[in-house]
Amino acid sequence: MTVAPSAAHPSTRTAPAFRGRIGSDARSGHYAVPRRYRLHLSTACPDGLRIAVAHSLLELGDTCPASFLPAVPDCPDSGHSALRPLYEASAHRYPGPALAPVLSDDWSGRIVSTHAPDIMRDLDRHFGGCRASLYPCGAESEIDAVERMCAQDIEEAAQNAGTAGAGQAEREAALETLLRSLGALDRWLTGRTYMIRDQITAADVELWVTLVQLDTVHRHHLDAAAVERIAAHPALWGYTRRLAAHPAFGAHLDLNAISRRHHARCRGLEAAGAAVQILDWVAHTTRTPAEPSRSVDRR
Repeated sequence: MTVAPSAAHPSTRTAPAFRGRIGSDARSGHYAVPRRYRLHLSTACPDGLRIAVAHSLLELGDTCPASFLPAVPDCPDSGHSALRPLYEASAHRYPGPALAPVLSDDWSGRIVSTHAPDIMRDLDRHFGGCRASLYPCGAESEIDAVERMCAQDIEEAAQNAGTAGAGQAEREAALETLLRSLGALDRWLTGRTYMIRDQITAADVELWVTLVQLDTVHRHHLDAAAVERIAAHPALWGYTRRLAAHPAFGAHLDLNAISRRHHARCRGLEAAGAAVQILDWVAHTTRTPAEPSRSVDRR
């Protein structure tokens, strides 16, 4: 399988407000010192969930503490009031919302980065220690391709397939892109435990969170027949289920929080797919989310 998106076009993900990097020495400005940095995350947000899973896999609770934010931001602009002092200290009269995730520098009281992929890479590179790397040598291009595929051919395609204002032809084309990508992944994962290596990598974190969003958010705007077709990929959803049982993944999965965030932000119409849950998350994680009326868990 060639892990690559079908077309190169911009992602719908929010552009980062800050994009500093942690370096290896004092000349970098933000050099790697244990307990200097802090994460501010909402695991109801997909980027926050990605970082939280990586943080747990790397066992960085003491090295880089994490503060967890409410599922639904408390500011009218969808920002978090708890993050406003960091944003204002980092950019005078910062005009935008104080969004999570944030990697902050406790020494200066300023933000290092709000860019989730950079944050994950820097945590792995500079604080991973003896843990198995989430970005193993030689895998960077494969991980980049999985990230693009998830953003464009799954996440963006699912959004477009469920957009009420789009034409039928556009929605059908987006659904076919989504199903084609899921089919390719299903074939690739048949007989495999992980996505690109014989260990968990950042590619698994990226894909798992994307599939969580597909089942818990995007399916609410699809019809039941589309959700049934999405669910008909046993190797892919079996893989998702296995990772949900891993403590670093399942312990951060709060489906009630994801649902609250989605309903607070979403202005679209709910479709019949909202009643067709793909995985029985209750059975496979340590959380206890609310159950919808029907499940098509592919065992």
